[in-house]
Amino acid sequence: MRKIRKYGLIGYPLTYSFSPSYFAAKFEASDIGDAEYNSYPLSDIGEVQGLIDKGMSGFNVTIPYKEQIIPYLDELSDAAKKIGAVNTVHIVNGKLKGYNTDAYGLENSLYSLLDGACVEKALILGTGGASKACQYVLTQMGIDWQLVSRNPQYLTYDQIDEEVMAAHTLIINTTPLGTSPDIDTCPDIPYEYISDAHFAFDLVYNPKKSLFLTRFEEQGSAIMNGLSMLHDQADKAWEIWNK
Repeated sequence: MRKIRKYGLIGYPLTYSFSPSYFAAKFEASDIGDAEYNSYPLSDIGEVQGLIDKGMSGFNVTIPYKEQIIPYLDELSDAAKKIGAVNTVHIVNGKLKGYNTDAYGLENSLYSLLDGACVEKALILGTGGASKACQYVLTQMGIDWQLVSRNPQYLTYDQIDEEVMAAHTLIINTTPLGTSPDIDTCPDIPYEYISDAHFAFDLVYNPKKSLFLTRFEEQGSAIMNGLSMLHDQADKAWEIWNK
């Protein structure tokens, strides 16, 4: 009997998670019987050591640990090093290497959303680990970006006016605002200045169309949620774990 390879997702809270059901379906469709994938809600990042000691082969990392996991790793991929955030960890012979497959998934999604359109400037709402992947990808794509946060060291939400909105035609929400069950929330930006020249990308995928995306769509903007990004980053993680 083959040894079961153990994979999973760490984060907190994990009230709803795409990954376990996605990998379960993937394993079934591909007749993979020697792997399992589970959710591990950790209230403190220090609990990850106990998980590692159980013989994990790899795991994904989500909010709020994409940056906090780094001190526990032995090595980082070039992209993860540049981004400063990790969402995939591969464990080989007790050594942990961190990767960022969010960047891979996000780049694919943004190229699909923009569909050849020329965008010069973007607003990134939020400054966490997912935001860092966005900063990296937009730089790679040659799109100037500006961070928006409640923290006054960045552009704050109340500083976004008609001129700022007109100049930044791509707006990416990396915050959890609007995620089920809090579907009546959205980032506090002046939606009245949205036009059909705007593109909106929301990392939120549950619900499929967040209030943030709905408001853009109502003004004629092209929109996309984070589901295809999740599919791509998960497939890339599986590729890393099996190389």
